[in-house]
Amino acid sequence: MKVTVSGYYGFGNTGDEAIALAITRELRKYGAAPLLLSNTPEDTARTYDCDSEARMHPAALLGALLRSQVVLSGGGGLLQDRTSARNLTYYLGVIRLAKLLRRRVVVFNQSIGPLTPEGGRRVARALRGVPVIVRDRGSLDTLEALGIRAELGGDPALLLAPTPGLTRDPRRVIVAPRGDVTDATEALKDVVRRLRAEERHVTALSFMPDHDDQAAHSLGADEVLSTRDPQVALDAIAQSGYVIGVRLHAVILAAASSTPFSGVAYDPKVQGFCDDAGAPAHPTRLDAAQLTDEVLTRRLPDWTAIEDMRLRAAQSFSRALNR
Repeated sequence: MKVTVSGYYGFGNTGDEAIALAITRELRKYGAAPLLLSNTPEDTARTYDCDSEARMHPAALLGALLRSQVVLSGGGGLLQDRTSARNLTYYLGVIRLAKLLRRRVVVFNQSIGPLTPEGGRRVARALRGVPVIVRDRGSLDTLEALGIRAELGGDPALLLAPTPGLTRDPRRVIVAPRGDVTDATEALKDVVRRLRAEERHVTALSFMPDHDDQAAHSLGADEVLSTRDPQVALDAIAQSGYVIGVRLHAVILAAASSTPFSGVAYDPKVQGFCDDAGAPAHPTRLDAAQLTDEVLTRRLPDWTAIEDMRLRAAQSFSRALNR
């Protein structure tokens, strides 16, 4: 069985590459052959040892769908028009084309929104009759308001595991900023200063080097780790005692590696994940003293809830493939 996966792949975003890594691994467990639509298909094919086609090339896109029996839209936060209505047009277009070709198409472990009223109407029209699996309860509510029924799954990256044999240092702290969330970056500088005063070793982790490096270097951390490799990011997180994440997948990979975390909710998807995981989430104009205290006391999430999320993520593959 060939499965085409439509997402934000091949753009150098470690979080989305973590999703790609997890999805390709899990699909193979079911005997399925993944095909990723990518911005850099040659690199994607080499990285994940799978087929890949250019996501914006009409002939390549059509060929990928024609060769597939199943099309997964996701994971990630694809169906939103906060950044651009053009993004929503693209992802809904892939769904519509797959439906037109009579492929089994599944909205797969996405966060839905934010959506403008017009964007919500477009999503509602496109998803009629499409199986929908979302990764957070907030997205269930968003779709219910649009008249769309969905199931609760989990982010595929929760299924990734750190390299065996790593040692955790409770005094190490990972801070993962986002380059375009500048008010959070300014507040995090204060948090880093406070943590270093308490003799914590702080690593600024850049999840999207072209986008986040400047913010990471500005924090005043002990070191900066800039990577596009999700396994490198996951292993760094697994060796730390706490994670502060503006980037969603900083906190998701923390959960995957059993590392306590706090999120900075620049977007509802971060708030949604932290709420479901029983972990603290802060506004971008955060209280530095409060966040520092969470790190120093190593405030724990609800590990039972996270294990439930991981189980739902694993089970979502059989539901998506109709197995």
